[in-house]
Amino acid sequence: MTDMTPRRLISRLTLPALLAGMLAIGLPATTLAMDDHGDGAGEFDESCAMGLADGQMVKTDCTVSWTDDDGKVYCFSSENSMAAFLKDPKGNIARAKTFLKEQQAKAASGAKVFTEEEVNARVAQVIDERSQGNAFVFHDPKLDKDLKLKYDKIKVVRGMEGYGWFANVIFSDVAEPKKQYAIDFWFKPEGQELTLMDIRVQKGPKRDGDGYYMISRLPVAWWWLPVQEHPGSIEGARAWHVMAAIHEYITDNKDDEGNIIVKDGKTGEDLKLQFVEMHRPVRRLTGQGKYFACTDFRKPGSTDEYYDLDFWVDETDGELKVGNVKVHKVPVQEDGIWTQVDRYTFEGMDFEEAL
Repeated sequence: MTDMTPRRLISRLTLPALLAGMLAIGLPATTLAMDDHGDGAGEFDESCAMGLADGQMVKTDCTVSWTDDDGKVYCFSSENSMAAFLKDPKGNIARAKTFLKEQQAKAASGAKVFTEEEVNARVAQVIDERSQGNAFVFHDPKLDKDLKLKYDKIKVVRGMEGYGWFANVIFSDVAEPKKQYAIDFWFKPEGQELTLMDIRVQKGPKRDGDGYYMISRLPVAWWWLPVQEHPGSIEGARAWHVMAAIHEYITDNKDDEGNIIVKDGKTGEDLKLQFVEMHRPVRRLTGQGKYFACTDFRKPGSTDEYYDLDFWVDETDGELKVGNVKVHKVPVQEDGIWTQVDRYTFEGMDFEEAL
């Protein structure tokens, strides 16, 4: 967890940096990463042991920990993480070590292994690029308004193998500092760079008397689901895997204003729409490697015209790819009120919820 100003980053040595550094000078990084825990507080440089077992880099303060019979201390990002870990501690320790060895192998092969410090620096760069005067300007697609915010701190940074890095950043409203937001920045490694994929509000302000407190925005972004569920030991695609594939498709196909083009199968019209949010549950057609999830999109410039789009995802050779996008519901105005009308239904389809 890190607390930094955007223009003056305080460097902290994290596990990936330690591994890369040890490899660079030819010292036994394996010994450091697997066994040495510095001041004796925790194994794995105090990264969340369950996170590592799931292919995630999550730095902790070791407030939540468990001591093995051999006296080694393992740190966790939450009580839920520790509970998941203790279902199979030996297996999870082995998976964590395997993940770390894979990271070492990447570094040894010359592949870029990003560090938490580099993610922090990238966050600072994005904030600087999108600031106007003393305010970071973020267009909130759910509220359809520009938020003018002041950077407070980076709360936590997580790396998810195969999906990228996620920084949860705290901001306060420039005009009303008591109003705070927790905003997620999603970066995906591409060669030597961290590409910004999306920015989403994780928590927003809710009034409480004369003040405010932050409340989680629903539905939660897919990248928080692995933290809650710890699906690393589960075989097959999970709901968040499907949601990640859909979100990546959206980010790859949006224009500079955040809009994508979708064809209305009934009218043949090309619809320009802005992504708002994605819903659970994710469903799977029984007996087929096809999944689908519903999403909300809005017509740019309108606060009332919402489209429900279904993204159909195919699982081929273990890889999830969006195969089709269908307009499920369209906005229709009746007596001055916008409602949604079905383009098609799921009648006759045999499906089940993906966990």
